[in-house]
Amino acid sequence: MSELMTHEQILAALEEVQAVRKGHFVLTSGRHSDTYIQCARILEYPRLTRELARVAVSKLPADANINLVVSPAVGGILYGFAVADVLDVNFIFAERESGTMVFRRSFQIPQGARVLVCEDVVTTGGSVKEVCNLIEQAGGIVVAVSSLIDRGGERKFSHPFYPLVELPTASWAAEDCHLCEAGIPTYSPGSRRLNEAR
Repeated sequence: MSELMTHEQILAALEEVQAVRKGHFVLTSGRHSDTYIQCARILEYPRLTRELARVAVSKLPADANINLVVSPAVGGILYGFAVADVLDVNFIFAERESGTMVFRRSFQIPQGARVLVCEDVVTTGGSVKEVCNLIEQAGGIVVAVSSLIDRGGERKFSHPFYPLVELPTASWAAEDCHLCEAGIPTYSPGSRRLNEAR
């Protein structure tokens, strides 16, 4: 078994795949930012994704006893699948239907399942909170949340959180956006609006 990637190696990998983008972005949360972290660029590389998943699993408490991994669609799916593979447990995902997170495709949460929620990038944590609520309503136990990137900012979920990398990046409400005032066009690369447009 190879050694785990260090924090410095993870940051170098993000830079190498050009995952950190600059511009004028509307984030999944609805907030605006001049920085977007495009984790899809990381997830293009299966071997790298699995190595990052190994690091993620190493951060979990020894007594976590995870038996299911759940991710919000779309961004968290590949990362969550890789983490489930390393843990050797099942994986399912939640997706939006009429703007609300639901389990489709006959996915179910077994009663009492100990669940790890995996997301690619966390800013406010709104999607994570929705998935956590969904799991708990179905009778599961959310043990922890894992993400590739933590952008910082106010959290909307209270579960233990284990990001691989913290990359605090500024974001602001649309009405306070200086980039909008400057007339710079926005780009919304996240998946929430894509799903709602279906």
